[in-house]
Amino acid sequence: MADGTVHTLFTPVRLASVPLRNRVFVPGHTTNFGLHNEPTPRLAAYHAERAAGGVGLIVTEAIRVHPTSAGRSISLGSFTDAGIPAYRAVTEAVHRHGTRIFAQLMHAGRQANGDATRTAAWSSSPVAWATGAHVPHAMGRHDIAVVVAAFAAAAGRMRRADFDGLELHAGHGHLLQQFLSPHTNRRTDAYGGSLDHRLRLTREVLTAVLAATDLPVGLRVSADEFLPGGLDPDAMVEIVARLREEFPLAYVHVSHSAYHGSYTLATQMADMSFGHAPFRHHAATFKRAFPDLPVLAVCRLDSLPEAAELVAAGEADLVGLARPHIADPHLVRKAAQGRHHETRACLACNQGCIARVEASLPITCVVNPEVGAEREWAAAWRRPQRPAPPRRVLVVGGGPAGLAAATAARRAGHRVTLAEAGDALGGQVGLAARVPGRERLGLLTRDLAAEAYATGVEVLLGRRITAAQVRAGAYHDVVLATGSRPRPRPLPGGPPVLDLWQAVAALDAPVTGSYVVIDEDGSWAAASVAEALARGGGRVHLVSPTASIAARITTYSRLALFSRFADLGVVAHPLRTVRAAGLTTVALTGPLTGPDLEIHDVTAVVDAGPSVADDSLYRQLDASPDGPRVHLVGDANAPRTTLEAVYEGRFAGAFLGRHDTPAAAQVALAY
Repeated sequence: MADGTVHTLFTPVRLASVPLRNRVFVPGHTTNFGLHNEPTPRLAAYHAERAAGGVGLIVTEAIRVHPTSAGRSISLGSFTDAGIPAYRAVTEAVHRHGTRIFAQLMHAGRQANGDATRTAAWSSSPVAWATGAHVPHAMGRHDIAVVVAAFAAAAGRMRRADFDGLELHAGHGHLLQQFLSPHTNRRTDAYGGSLDHRLRLTREVLTAVLAATDLPVGLRVSADEFLPGGLDPDAMVEIVARLREEFPLAYVHVSHSAYHGSYTLATQMADMSFGHAPFRHHAATFKRAFPDLPVLAVCRLDSLPEAAELVAAGEADLVGLARPHIADPHLVRKAAQGRHHETRACLACNQGCIARVEASLPITCVVNPEVGAEREWAAAWRRPQRPAPPRRVLVVGGGPAGLAAATAARRAGHRVTLAEAGDALGGQVGLAARVPGRERLGLLTRDLAAEAYATGVEVLLGRRITAAQVRAGAYHDVVLATGSRPRPRPLPGGPPVLDLWQAVAALDAPVTGSYVVIDEDGSWAAASVAEALARGGGRVHLVSPTASIAARITTYSRLALFSRFADLGVVAHPLRTVRAAGLTTVALTGPLTGPDLEIHDVTAVVDAGPSVADDSLYRQLDASPDGPRVHLVGDANAPRTTLEAVYEGRFAGAFLGRHDTPAAAQVALAY
């Protein structure tokens, strides 16, 4: 879709009595920036940055209405009046930039993780959300009354905190959906069985919330649970139709999925393997059913031009971009000013956002390492780091770490030269982006390279830098971002062994035969190559010496990955190691009892084991008693992921090793 359609997003719209300056909103998404279940200045700064970026509406992450839904102290909750000032600080920060903000009210129900709080999860029925999860407490009438009152009390507090409206979360498999869905609701009382009975709790909550406040109330729903016997679009349209007959809903926010340990959960945070806007038809279904009700669309709307397609086609009234706003909080303003080409693209990699939420860590972002430290980075960029003349900085390596370092050093006012040994920028990310299904990774280095050229970084391609050249160059600082290299282990007497680089190159030719992929890392490196080989026609065995397959990939992506593995016939072998058993045969050995498993007619073994830092230049320079200051970043420092590489590059370029300055210390401590 051409950028010309974007103008449809910049027309004003109203949600009940609330006017919005445009049709773009930031949907609720967990940040883990809370403290004792209350908002923090960090959260206020995070939302303020997106408001300053021009978005029309922000919906907060789920504000849990009762302690049985808290899960952990870094989530948001509203249990007493004591938190009202903290919430008011958030609304004031957002309103300062002309953006409206709605509070999303929710009870998580059965998946509320009580490990931290030692609370039992509550649900409609004693059905766990995943195999091995705690069985929840089936709520009694008193429990239901407590939750209804808690929703009403939280709604009143949000009104006193100056929110512009409320969003009642009845989707994503949370408590209200657990009562609505026949998949989870096994009750035989007045709250289970028929649709009227399953609707009872949602009706009671809406009645109580609307009685407690005059704020407009929207409803977030899952159009499809993707579960056997669960809710589908026809059922959800009927549910919304019945609720509209009784309640003045300000809008319906159409999402999908249920919080369930299966494929459905992966759709909730659809990663790059899904493609753009895979669920846009859900919003269109509701818009056809309710032409006079504002419909909000969400999920994998990757950019404003693509999101504008839905509004232009009459499929939605507003479009929500969560991860793209994490990646670039100013994407709306840039587009409105004709600078859409300057937008940092979201990779839909799920690495810095939901993967960290799953680990109970604050979110960050691969392409935007300033997430969660907006105030501190803004202060650092405003404050001159040193009164001395600009320093001459050499960056060696044109991958993500090197590009991030070069652009940050240039932004800090230094003279920067970046030297890349290859004939193109991108490093290993460029290689990974060649794997089918992982192409969006290339957007990272595309955007970083564009910024480097635009800011005046001198870029030298095909330049392999030696220690002698560094010493002769009269540089003040050298940032080494030379990356890492694979270290394949041979199988004497066995099939040929390919490292990951060789395996990616092999994908350019037709794939035939059988492949054994050894994965010790549990990351996308092995998983994506295994999937690509299988998709190309190969027979693939994925072997891990650990008890899990793809353990470092977030559950929100792994469940979809496993579904694709099953469709492609990829066979997984956890708790196994590989040894040669013939020129085309390998044997899989495990620590548990049982005979070795032999795999015959193996074309090649792909060793996706640990890589090794390419730090020879650093070792040479480090051994010298004089010369420029040397800063080591990314995989050259220690092989990890792109998330760490971009952050280390940004920090090194911005501060050039001066960790003791107030600005650097404030940034480092902000995380």
